[in-house]
Amino acid sequence: MFETLTAAPPDKILSISLLYKNDPRPEKIDLGVGVYKDAQGTTAIMRAVRDAEKRLFEAQTTKTYVGIAGDEKFNKGMLKLVFGETADLSRMFACQTAGGSGALRTIADLLMKARPDATVWLSDPTWVNHLPILKAAGFKTASYPYFDPGTGTVKFDAMLEGLRQANRGDVVLLHGCCHNPTGADLTMEQWSAVAEVMIERDLFPFFDLAYQGFGNGLDEDAASVRLFAGKVPELVVATSCSKNFSVYRDRVGAVILMGKDAEAARIAGSQALATTRVLYSMPPDHAAAIVRMILEDDALRADWKSELETMRLRMLNLRSGFADALRRQSNSARFDFVAQHRGMFSRLGLTEEQVERLRNDFAVYMVGDSRFNVAGLKEDRLDDLAKAVVAVL
Repeated sequence: MFETLTAAPPDKILSISLLYKNDPRPEKIDLGVGVYKDAQGTTAIMRAVRDAEKRLFEAQTTKTYVGIAGDEKFNKGMLKLVFGETADLSRMFACQTAGGSGALRTIADLLMKARPDATVWLSDPTWVNHLPILKAAGFKTASYPYFDPGTGTVKFDAMLEGLRQANRGDVVLLHGCCHNPTGADLTMEQWSAVAEVMIERDLFPFFDLAYQGFGNGLDEDAASVRLFAGKVPELVVATSCSKNFSVYRDRVGAVILMGKDAEAARIAGSQALATTRVLYSMPPDHAAAIVRMILEDDALRADWKSELETMRLRMLNLRSGFADALRRQSNSARFDFVAQHRGMFSRLGLTEEQVERLRNDFAVYMVGDSRFNVAGLKEDRLDDLAKAVVAVL
């Protein structure tokens, strides 16, 4: 049986972690895998999460299944987190999933049932796992222009023109905020223009909202989804709690569907649940229970929002500091865009050969396309890192 198989290619991001782990140089810097790190380089458990876990340990009396949709109070909490406390949820459906990737795959399988002939359009570039997930669901894919590595900005006019090439009924995957891997986001005026093109072309919006709270704030980062919800008849959102609650390994996210009416949302939701039943039957409960407790409890919620804001501001300060260091070391404004981007990632516009030189000569680890994790930067080594970047140009 297995003799018919060939080895799968290594994951481009996870393989960087292994190389970093095996590097004995004490000055090495890990800017690869996308997890938040504090000033000590630790991905710590958030205070509110720890407090909620203690309460859960004392109160929980069973480990039986919660249900195929997961924790219904968690689901309602995620709807309000994405669409706002006062949003009309009558046309909405949400179900808990095994992380943001589980939400993406569930939605991909659902859309394949609904529109098997559609093409899914992805930004160029996009998160490395988007394409495999969509291919596994059986979709044809295409890309629309998005990022100019030379300027570090969005190629917005080209993006709109690219979307106009899509066929009616096609699906467009959009990064709601904190674009991964570039960090270059659209303005609200640009989001409005994208919505108008998609309405004009009858294109279906598929949002990946993995970093809510890491960009400009919890409500600000969901503004793109909320804008679309007020303009289009239907949309879907894959959301994740991995980053903003720092519960990576416990795997919790949500599928959110907005239908033309309540009945359409109910029917689509039933198909989403049929999909998750096949994929993994029942979702894990621990992280969902923690998130639900935090969102329901005023004190826990306030502490979580405070710590999340501290994380967000730290990444903004690191962006500004690194951009300043690059300006000093390069004597140019070439990398000023780093300070303007948002979220956990940016791309420096380096070649794969230059990235390899950074790794071999300076023990600096980042993905081959020069995507780097902002939270992996070290406050006291920004000039050292900037010197290394300039040295490989």
